[in-house]
Amino acid sequence: MNFLKIRFINLIRIFIIVFFCLVNFFHEVEVLALTSFESHNFVSSAVKNVGPAVVKIDTERLIERQQFDPNLLDPLLRDLLGEQGINPDRERGQGSGVIINQNGLVLTNAHVVERVDDVSVTLADGTICDGQVLGTDAVTDLALVKIDDSKYFSFAPLGNSEDLEVGDWAIALGTPYGLEKTVTLGIVSSLHRDINSLGFSDKRLDLIQTDAAINPGNSGGPLINSNGEVIGINTLVRSGPGAGLGFAIPINLAKTVSDQLLKNGEVIHPYLGVQLISLNPRIAKEHNRDPNSLVQLPERNGALIQSIIPNSPAEKAGLRRGDLVIAAENISIEEPKALLDEVEKAQIGKVFLLNVLRDNKEIQINIKPEPLPGLT
Repeated sequence: MNFLKIRFINLIRIFIIVFFCLVNFFHEVEVLALTSFESHNFVSSAVKNVGPAVVKIDTERLIERQQFDPNLLDPLLRDLLGEQGINPDRERGQGSGVIINQNGLVLTNAHVVERVDDVSVTLADGTICDGQVLGTDAVTDLALVKIDDSKYFSFAPLGNSEDLEVGDWAIALGTPYGLEKTVTLGIVSSLHRDINSLGFSDKRLDLIQTDAAINPGNSGGPLINSNGEVIGINTLVRSGPGAGLGFAIPINLAKTVSDQLLKNGEVIHPYLGVQLISLNPRIAKEHNRDPNSLVQLPERNGALIQSIIPNSPAEKAGLRRGDLVIAAENISIEEPKALLDEVEKAQIGKVFLLNVLRDNKEIQINIKPEPLPGLT
């Protein structure tokens, strides 16, 4: 009797094992079927979502070139040739862009369309339209172009760059080297990469870093996520040592700038007129140990003023070389970038409060930011 009972239990166990094997088998068959018959992946789906809104931008501008240097011409030759004028020539450029609404507004890089005379926009279906530059902002390297056509345009959905995390998928679209409808895939390699660390001291940007291939001609094209939403505007690529790193302007910043360009045709950036370097306790201690140092630096974090631009808001407010900015509008300042971020939020002509260490004493200075000169 016990023998039959044991056999019965073993049969039940075998039945359970076979049942689970069959379930797993059919599940794997289903997965294989999906893999086999769904021949596309998330990249192609994302590209289909944004691809129709990606455009190629061709530009031309007149440049004046003197055919001969008149100082080098023989007097007899000058008599034969007459007075040599300046002959205009046409310089061509190319980039990418992305349509962001049904009215044909195209977001691109400022360096693609600034100081050009003619802009033509080639749509994804090959249609060529005239473009009008509504405004450029050199500080953020963004520009807004309007397509001169009344037809309905496919436009790209804009995502939220604040939701990005390192390791997220990143897909770059554009026209590198004139090759239209090019797609490259990578990941978000880093966030909040300060453009000043890349050698661009005249810009105010935190960039998205990606290993998705970005090449000349990609500039102004979209960087999109796996859901087919624009998360950035491709702006530059690292060449030489460290090549293979691309950078994009976060779409949240691009939205803000494009709104201002559409409304005003320009973006006003506040400035104080100081050149800053980062100070921390280690650097300060090394400096203070030097017997030849002229001043003793406070051994703490902050934005150290290295120089003051003449006739700037900083000079008018009484800031000095060697002042250490430790707070702005009651926000702690640990490095120059933090101060620049607060300055960017300031209002032109309105009092901007700085807490400064000078001769080991903390003082408050009221400064009124002015528009950054040389942009308009």
